[in-house]
Amino acid sequence: MKQLGKILFKYRSYTPLPFVFVMILFMQPTYISILAGIFVVLTGEAIRVWSVGYAGSETRTTTGVGGSNLVTQGPYALIRNPLYWGNIMIYTGVGIMSNSLFPYLLIAAFVYFVIQYYLIIINEEEYLKQTYKKEFETYCKHVKRFLPTPKQLPDNIKSNLVFDLKEGFKSERRSLQAVIIITVIILIKFIFLK
Repeated sequence: MKQLGKILFKYRSYTPLPFVFVMILFMQPTYISILAGIFVVLTGEAIRVWSVGYAGSETRTTTGVGGSNLVTQGPYALIRNPLYWGNIMIYTGVGIMSNSLFPYLLIAAFVYFVIQYYLIIINEEEYLKQTYKKEFETYCKHVKRFLPTPKQLPDNIKSNLVFDLKEGFKSERRSLQAVIIITVIILIKFIFLK
């Protein structure tokens, strides 16, 4: 499991591609599916920008799990893995937009990505336990892995990082480009290829 998590971490930018190809082949977008999907995608992307605005570009590494800070601010004060939560929302939104094999492809992708991110998170948490020891243990007691928890964090584990919106958008450039390209493909199908 640990080795699989490492492989999935390294190639996490490419694992959505099979779902994207199937989605493109079978998409049947409607006006309602496009609007609903765009709302979910934008919410997921906003979570990612907010998260990266605190965590920085270290979140883009594929060489291995690591980090120079235990980030406990912003969305990290509510959920330990907001970037993956944002990703799942983006994938869900794109699935809704495309209306491709709905709801079966969406459910399959959702289940796959929850499993993928769980395996990745196990490796990340092992690194954080070894690196930040008691601080990470306290953080885990106050903030859940997947479900948002609005508990007050103790001052001694607050990361005191400065939110940087510009860095958030800069780091999200590739994600935003991918979302725009997929949205344009869906809109072309909706407008011109009915």
